[in-house]
Amino acid sequence: MLFEIRDDVIWFKHLKHNPLLFERVARLDEGESVTLSVDGTHGRWVRMRRGRDGRPTYGIKPVGEMAKVWASLQSRRGKKVRLELPDYSDDEFLKLASETFTEWLSPEDEEAFAHLQET
Repeated sequence: MLFEIRDDVIWFKHLKHNPLLFERVARLDEGESVTLSVDGTHGRWVRMRRGRDGRPTYGIKPVGEMAKVWASLQSRRGKKVRLELPDYSDDEFLKLASETFTEWLSPEDEEAFAHLQET
């Protein structure tokens, strides 16, 4: 999907015309991350924390190397970039690993290793 650069973060409301992407990021818990591709560069984005008043913040912010990539794109505000969930279906290694290590898909595994994704 083409996405207009509008801010330092991505607000959920700006993703509504792409239901798959909107649903994926809207399901994130506060502090949970997702990998997105911006013009072909894959990087992590994290669900923003609640505001000081306790209300949820409906946005994601770039972290790590993606923060640098996104910061460099800020000079292009108003322009569009390709924003999407990465497609790993053509990667034979990842396909084989996902078929072989199905235990990695369990909720227990996600809970046990969630701390490894924190910033």
